[in-house]
Amino acid sequence: MEITFNKGSQEKIPPTDEATLGFGKVFTNHMFTMHYHHDKGWFDPVIGPYGPLALDPAAQCLHYAQEIFEGMKAYRGDDGSIYLFRPAENAKRMNISARRMCMPEVDESFFVEAVKQLVLTDKEWVPRTKGASLYIRPAMIATEAAIGVQIPKEYLFFIIVGPVGAYYPEGFNPTRIYVSEDFIRAAPGGTGATKAGANYAISLYGMRQANEMGYTQVLWLDAVERRFIEEVGTSNIFFVIDDELITPPLEGTILPGIIRNSVIQLARTWDIKVSERRIDIHEMVKAVQSGALQEVFASGTAAVISPVGHIYYRGAEYEINKGCAGPLARKFYDNLLAIQYGLAADPFQWRVKIA
Repeated sequence: MEITFNKGSQEKIPPTDEATLGFGKVFTNHMFTMHYHHDKGWFDPVIGPYGPLALDPAAQCLHYAQEIFEGMKAYRGDDGSIYLFRPAENAKRMNISARRMCMPEVDESFFVEAVKQLVLTDKEWVPRTKGASLYIRPAMIATEAAIGVQIPKEYLFFIIVGPVGAYYPEGFNPTRIYVSEDFIRAAPGGTGATKAGANYAISLYGMRQANEMGYTQVLWLDAVERRFIEEVGTSNIFFVIDDELITPPLEGTILPGIIRNSVIQLARTWDIKVSERRIDIHEMVKAVQSGALQEVFASGTAAVISPVGHIYYRGAEYEINKGCAGPLARKFYDNLLAIQYGLAADPFQWRVKIA
C-alpha cells in the first residue's frame, strides 16, 4: 500500500515556549488513518488534516472497549536530526495487543513507515529543547456499528502526534507513590500485558484515591494474594536492593515495557546484577527498614525514568534514599536520553534516524 497525502490548510503553528508544553495537550496539523474490513483487509492509508473522527453511535469500541494503543516519541538532535527509539518494538507490541483483543494485525514495517511519514509531515513540531519530544500515539478501535458482544469486522487504525514536555510535573525529581490493596489493575489470564484502553480505565479509581492522599501514582499489587508488586501507575517498576536491580517478571499481568527492556540491557552491559523476579511488598518494607533498599524508580516511554522518593503502605510512609533521586536512576535517565537525542553512541542500534 502507498500512503496518500492530503495536507490541508495547516492552520496551527508549533508552540514557541517549549518549556511550558506539559504532556498530551497539544497536537499537530496532521494525522494518519487507515481502515480495515474483514473482506478486504487494510485499505485507504491517508495522512490528512488532524480532526474529529466520525463514528456511528453503535460503533463497538464505544460499547465493548475494543481499543488498543501504543506510545512512542520522536527526538530532535543538536544538529537538527530527528530520531525514533526502537519503533519496531512498538509495532511488534501493538500486534501482540491486537491478537489478544481479537483485532487485525498491522504489517510491522508499514506501521513504522506510517509513523515516519507522519512525523516528517509535521517535523517542525518536533521540539528543540532537551527533555521535550514529539509524542506519537498509534491506536486502533473497532468501528463496526452493531450492538452485541462479537468480533467486529471493521476497524480504524490511526496515529496522532504532539509536542510534549515532562510527563510528571516533578520532572526527574522523585515522585510519591501509594500502594493500593483495595483495587487491582490486572489478573492472571486477563489483558494486563496488552496496551488496551480498558486497562487504564480500570486504574483510574485507584489513581484518584492516591491523588487524594497526596501521592502521584499507584503501586499495584497482584490480584490473587495482594502481596507481590507489579507496576506503578503507567510504568514498570525497579528496586535496587544490596546493589541488585530487581523488577517484577513478565507473567502476563504487566506490560512488557520497551524502556524496561532497555534498562535491563543497559544494566547487564554495566555488569549490574539484574533479577526479574517476584518481589513481596513486605520484602520491600524490610529492605527499607534495614537500609538494604537503595533506590526505587519507574520506567516508561512517557517519563523515561522516574525516581521514587516515598512509598505509602498500610498507614506508614517509607522514605527511599532520603527522598532523593538515586545515582543509578540518574545514570539510566542520562544514558537513555543521550541515545534518544543522538548525543551518544548507540551500541544496541535502538536509534532510527528519519531526518
